This record gives sequence, C-alpha cells and structure tokens, in this order.
Amino acid sequence: MMKPISEIAKDLGISESHVELFGRDKAKIHLDAAANAKKPQGKLILVSAITPTPAGEGKTTISIGLAQGLRKIGQNAVLALRQPSMGPVFGRKGGATGGGRCRLEPSDSINLQFTGDFHAITAAHNLLAAAIDNKIHYGQTRLDPLRVLWKRVIDMNDRSLRSIVSGLGGRAVGGTPRQTGFDITAASEIMAILCLAQSRDDLRRRIDNILIGYDKTNQPVLAKEIGVTGAMMAILNEAIMPNLVQSQEGTPAFIHGGPFANIAHGCNSVIATKMALAHGDWAVTEAGFAFDLGAEKFLNIKARSAGLNPAAFVIVATVRALKMHGGVALADLGKENIEALTKGLDNLAAHLDAAKAFGKPVVVAINQRTEDTKAELDVIQGFCDKAGVACSVADAFARGGDGARDLAEKVMTAARIGESRPLEPIYGPEISFAKKVEAIATKIYGASGVVLTPEAESKIRRAEKDGFGALPVCMAKTQNSLSDNPKAFGRPRGFTITIRDIEIAAGAGFIVALAGDIMRMPGLPEVPSAEKIDVDASGKILNLT
Repeated sequence: MMKPISEIAKDLGISESHVELFGRDKAKIHLDAAANAKKPQGKLILVSAITPTPAGEGKTTISIGLAQGLRKIGQNAVLALRQPSMGPVFGRKGGATGGGRCRLEPSDSINLQFTGDFHAITAAHNLLAAAIDNKIHYGQTRLDPLRVLWKRVIDMNDRSLRSIVSGLGGRAVGGTPRQTGFDITAASEIMAILCLAQSRDDLRRRIDNILIGYDKTNQPVLAKEIGVTGAMMAILNEAIMPNLVQSQEGTPAFIHGGPFANIAHGCNSVIATKMALAHGDWAVTEAGFAFDLGAEKFLNIKARSAGLNPAAFVIVATVRALKMHGGVALADLGKENIEALTKGLDNLAAHLDAAKAFGKPVVVAINQRTEDTKAELDVIQGFCDKAGVACSVADAFARGGDGARDLAEKVMTAARIGESRPLEPIYGPEISFAKKVEAIATKIYGASGVVLTPEAESKIRRAEKDGFGALPVCMAKTQNSLSDNPKAFGRPRGFTITIRDIEIAAGAGFIVALAGDIMRMPGLPEVPSAEKIDVDASGKILNLT
C-alpha cells in the first residue's frame, strides 16, 4: 500500500501550497520549495556503475535500495533520479524504474508519459525548429538555410529519421527544401538545458544562447534572434518543476529529466538534485550508463556548473556482468567461473581508477543475484580489500532496504571522509578542447591518446574563434566499452579515441564530441520490447518491465 503523494510531500516538510497533485500518486513541486526548506543541506551520494552488458548491472535498483537502506537505519534519505525515455522502453531496454523490491511507483506511468515533461521538451524544441523554417520562408532571418544546425526531436527510437529532407513540395506547399534530421528527445539540447538550469531566469538565458546555425558570412546565429523564447518558456513552465513520487517502501524520489549518458550528459536535473538535498539528510542520485560516461559528465559538467560536491561515490557491479567482461557468453553466465570473474574485475578496476581521479572515496556495491556463489562473491571482496576500497554485497532486489543496510552503513562511513574533500575536476576551462578530450580519454577511459578528424578540427577551430572554447566537453561515445569500439569488453588497452565531429550546445553550456559511430537517434532492435507490451481489458499495462 503506497501513501498518497501529498503525505510524502508533507513528511518532507514541503508546504501544501508548493505541491501540484497529478492524481494521488505523483506531484509537481514548485521551485520555491527548495529555498523554503528548514534544514541544512544534506550530503550527496553519486551512484554509477561498471561498463554495461546485456547481463545487467542494476544501477537504478541499487540507488533505490541504498536510499531505502539508509531509511532502514534511521536516516532521512531522498532520491533524485532520471525519468526513462520511451525510446529504450519500447526498444531494447524496457522499463527503467528499478526492479524487485526497489522499484519506483507508479512504475508504468513513470516509464511512459508521466507528467508530460518529455512531451513539453519535445514540443518546445520543435517549436524552435518550426519558427526557424518560418523565418527562412519569409526571409526574416540572416540565417543561411544551408547552415542551420537545429534538428527536430521525438521520444522514440526511429533510425529512418536520422537524416531527412524537409520542406518538399515547391511553391504550392511553401516549403524551403533542406537536409536535416531528428534526434531522440533525450539528446535534445532543450533536455540538457532543462536539466542544468537552476531557475526560470536561467532557463530563459540558456534558451536564448542556443546556437542554431550560421549566416552566409559564417557568423553564429543564436535562438534569441528567432523570437520564440517566451513561447518555449510557456511550454516548459510546468516541465521545469521536479516530479515527486515514491519507492515501494515509501522513500521519496524526485524524478526529473532524462538525458542519455552515451549521447548527452546522463544526469537528472540540477533542480531535482538540489530539491533532494534541501529536504533530505542524504540525497542519492545516479549517473549512467557507467562511471566513464555518466559520472564523468556529472562531475565535470553538472557539478561544476551547479556547485555540487558529492561526499562519496558508489560503483555498482554484478557477478554476471563481471564474468561477461571476462569473456563468458550470455547463456553461460549462470555457471560459476572464477577465472572469467577474475579477468572481468579489470573493468571494475578501470572505473575505480577513474573515480579516484576526482579525489572522493568509493564504495563498490555488488548487486546480488540468487545464482551468485559464495566463492564468486569472496573473489570480488578480496579484490576490493586489496584495492583498499569498501565493498558491500547488496541483496536489495529481493529484500529491499533490508538488503542494503550494510551498503548504507559503508556509504555513510565513506561520506564522513569525503564530505570535507573538495571535488577535483580532471581539467580546467582554460585548456583547449583537444586537451580536455585528451584528459577524459586518458584519465577516465584509459586511452593512449586522441585522434581528431579534419572535420572535427575545423569545427573546433571555428568554435574557439566564436568564443565557445572555454566550454566543458560532453562525450558522445558507446556505452558498451571504455573505448569507442562497442565490442571491446573488459579493460581495453593501447587504443585511441577518434573524435569524428563536434556539436556546440551553447545554451546547455558544453561542446558535444562525437566518438566512433555513436548516433544521437537510436534504432529499434530486431525484436523490440514494444512487441510484447499490451493492455488487458481492465486497463492494466502488461509486460512493461
């Protein structure tokens, strides 16, 4: 039995006047609620994971389990997590609200249309695209139609929309033909802006600063010249407010924003994180896919711009995933294999090395499964002991918060050490784009170096000339490997990272570096999850897991 969400808000000390109910199980929270909180700021815990595999790691499950575990031992813990995109929900991944006894509710609603934030982001993004084409049609802009950068977005995996020609039909229709395309909404700069903005004024400033293209003299054109920032703000007026829900054990959770970490910055909103810090003694947040992508961006982009300082990191792994990194096929992961597990620990070691670069203590959380053997768990524990890293076996999936008590205790111990340490970004804003990418590639991925294609070099020279050179870097790279080769499991060595292109997200405040063949519009797999999802006669959604 779940509490009415109004009671969850009341328990957090949020005034009724700051709560906009969406039924009895979810609510929007006014931005003023954080400033009016009557308690000191809580400690921030950042959860990430090893390189993802088809075996699964359970970062969201452990994040929820950790918060529930903290509450089980008498701590006031609050979650700040991302909303799932419907692209992966109907694609390969399925739902993304945790699992077992560590699930957010209402799960189906959160996985689908929730409170409409993704639709608002999509609409605001596409309004700007429509207004750009309208200005071109009427000759009211200096923007060169051949140098428009702003695409359209949709919250669905659809490879056929990656590259299109719009405006066909000639004079009868009135379009201006040009080559363009779609990104997924999770990769929209509006999504990034919403997740990094700290107020409505900040949101407006960032939208105005979006680089939408260039004129015929190659000078930048910003979104403020199109004149629809106010209308976009109106669309996003409720979407900027974080959403409050709860876990199955009644742990409060602010769910807001959903950028992917392989093509965007991979973190929930700054507003939601600060709301959790304002109302909990512990704020548990996550960054994914893995530490090399999500956590690196959280620390170098989100934390830097918002002044956040995590007290400790948690890196999640499973025995199954580690064995897969050690060379075991998916079908054989249920069998004990100490040799493969030991080999796969090299991937965990790589992420631990990356985490140590930021100067904070780390706790390894083993997301336990029923088939894990004591011998396998002992191998991981021994590895962590030798590395001088705290390790906890968390049976949160099966036991909820009770299965994460030990993890909660170890995280608290680590946080007492880390809260007074300053965060140590791995690069400063004053160095060049190439040096920033090199710092990420060598210190976080373990690469031997970076290669910039001529196109990327040309674009970065122009970006630096136009005044964007001080922006941090948001890497767009495969999540399946530390390298830019998605088939290189474990801990690849002796590789280089190739940056083939860049995109300037001036409103969000970073430069996107595209590595390998990563694309900002995913495609559906051969057998998508959408083929098994259904609704029964009573209206219950089926198979959305």
